[in-house]
Amino acid sequence: MFGVDGVNAQTEAFNIVQSRIAILRALLLPMALMCACAGCRTWYGLNPVPAKAVGAPPSYVPTELNKVSLPPYVIEPPDILLVDALRIVPKQPFHIEPLDILQVDAEGTLFDAPIHGLYQVEPGGMLNLGAAYGKVRVGGLSLDEAAGAVEKQLRRKLKNPQVSVTLNSSGGLQQIAGQHLVGPDGTINLGTYGQVYVAGMTIQEAKTAIDKHLTQYLEEPSVAVDVYAFNSKVYYVITQGAGNGDDIRRFPATGNETVLDAVSQVQGLSRLSSKNIWIARPTAAGCDQILPVRWDEIVGGGGVCTNYQVLPGDRVFIGQDHLIAIDTWVNKILNPFERIFGTTLLGMQTVQASKAFPTGNQGQGF
Repeated sequence: MFGVDGVNAQTEAFNIVQSRIAILRALLLPMALMCACAGCRTWYGLNPVPAKAVGAPPSYVPTELNKVSLPPYVIEPPDILLVDALRIVPKQPFHIEPLDILQVDAEGTLFDAPIHGLYQVEPGGMLNLGAAYGKVRVGGLSLDEAAGAVEKQLRRKLKNPQVSVTLNSSGGLQQIAGQHLVGPDGTINLGTYGQVYVAGMTIQEAKTAIDKHLTQYLEEPSVAVDVYAFNSKVYYVITQGAGNGDDIRRFPATGNETVLDAVSQVQGLSRLSSKNIWIARPTAAGCDQILPVRWDEIVGGGGVCTNYQVLPGDRVFIGQDHLIAIDTWVNKILNPFERIFGTTLLGMQTVQASKAFPTGNQGQGF
């Protein structure tokens, strides 16, 4: 066992470490309390004012029971557009392309193998008439030429067939209709019909731009355009982490969210959060509009005056609990000293142990 001197030295070192830590805490705690008393907004250089923009005239602020409709939606990357082709008629002279759907009607066919209906042109340009008649190449032909080619194919088994071929649906329809992602360059890709620039346009303007672009390939084209995914208009919920880093969440703005909806998206207030909440809203004047939120009125009394409607670009800021932040701050300062003192104490214990058990006498003293 350790000798009496070793135990006394170890106890004395431990007491020294504890006394130094106590002195540091006594010095740091008043400083932290003084900073806390200065106020959270002063600390961060933020001074919320009533609902108006600094340097701009007061404006109407929509709330839960007095929401406003958002202005016409402006398309931006990475929105996804839903395009429906209403009128797709190829320009003349028309030539059959792969994936075109043809209406083929023939008279004088076999009783058990009629030809009457829709037939899609295969990627290689072949038209499959069924097992009884085989395939015929129609890719690149006009409709009259295709009718003649089908009639020639049928004469191999029929005496005097009569054939008519019409276009039911252009294969280009599949490239136009559907979901289209607005790329980083602001365009949507229509396959063989090229790209159309739609960024910065409203839905109606985008429809006009697509129709105009398709006139290069089609006769009086007409499409319907809608937004499938509103990816470019978002708001943010920022939660302070009480000295452990801020948490930022990004959510799509649909035009119906309020502060209460935004906080529910992050599962409410955490143990690190206070009830100090506000909205920072960008304005056309280039400055912030600060909208303080009275949280207790919203959740405890059903208040709606500060349950503001969240608009695209808003930052819903949830302040931290300053007692937890102070504790985190003090720990960050004290932890390095505690590690240093702990290492020193461990070294002293090692020295005392080596004196109590010199080399070759480890078994003595017990």
